[in-house]
Amino acid sequence: MTSDFVLQVPDELETALQLKTVQYLVAQRPWLDLYGVNVRPVAPYGSASRMVSVDPALIHRCLPDELLFEVFSRMAPYDLGRAACVCRKWRYTLRNPIFWRNACLKAWQLSGMVENYKILQSKYESSWRKMWLLRPRIRTDGLYVSRNTYIRAGVREWTVTNPVHLVCYYRYMRFFPSGRFLYKTSGQTVKDVVKCMNFRASKTDVFIGRHTLTDDKVEAAFMYPGLRPTMWRACLRLRGTTLGANNRMDILSLSTSKVNSDGVIEPEEDILGRVEWQEDDISRVSHSRGLAPFTFVSFEEVETSVLNLPVEKMDYYVPG
Repeated sequence: MTSDFVLQVPDELETALQLKTVQYLVAQRPWLDLYGVNVRPVAPYGSASRMVSVDPALIHRCLPDELLFEVFSRMAPYDLGRAACVCRKWRYTLRNPIFWRNACLKAWQLSGMVENYKILQSKYESSWRKMWLLRPRIRTDGLYVSRNTYIRAGVREWTVTNPVHLVCYYRYMRFFPSGRFLYKTSGQTVKDVVKCMNFRASKTDVFIGRHTLTDDKVEAAFMYPGLRPTMWRACLRLRGTTLGANNRMDILSLSTSKVNSDGVIEPEEDILGRVEWQEDDISRVSHSRGLAPFTFVSFEEVETSVLNLPVEKMDYYVPG
């Protein structure tokens, strides 16, 4: 039996009902409509874009490209890397080779400008940024710290067993682009030593030496003062945990030896280049202990570095 009542649906209403049903069945993706909106091509270098357009970002509307370029030119290379992660415009702006050329010439100023240009063209395809990332360099924005520990037996009266002490000490090295470096051996943590690792505040226990860099090998030496001075000489190898980090230095060799010198010994002199100083082979001592790799700690991370932990909380440290 069929019903005599038949509902008559207009064609316009039927089409609207079908569209409403489709909305529940088909997933909506409104973000697809945003592609291509407010995105304009950015010139690869600084203010090379001469098209008149309005940038939606407030900082780009208030800060001219020329002034932004001037701010970037005064930033450190590692700060430039962080700034490149802010937005697309800053990333393309920081591709300008001027920023990386200045950083490279300062980092390898001992090699000379002519030699740096030869290495740039022969090994790094004339890219200053690629040279900054791939060429080994000594970092000067912090300290290289070597944490060493050893066990020393103690003495206790009227007991059968003797105590055992875990001794911890640090080697600190701070390098400068001019070829000099500061060295200090201390039991204090890095946050306490960083205050005296400069030429103005250096005391008697902070020594000034010279260093050279050949590929990834670092030669460093300084003089212990005294009636018969002693030369401290080390051969180090640079490496990094990530590309361009250069945050590790392995000690390949460490030796001390008595030196025969004529005249007054000045710490500012080029120790590695002095030929009149003759090392006494008999008094040479090659050290095999306390050769833990150096770990780089930037000035920004001095207060929060794990190397500040006492022996009770970190008995042994693996640099990686």
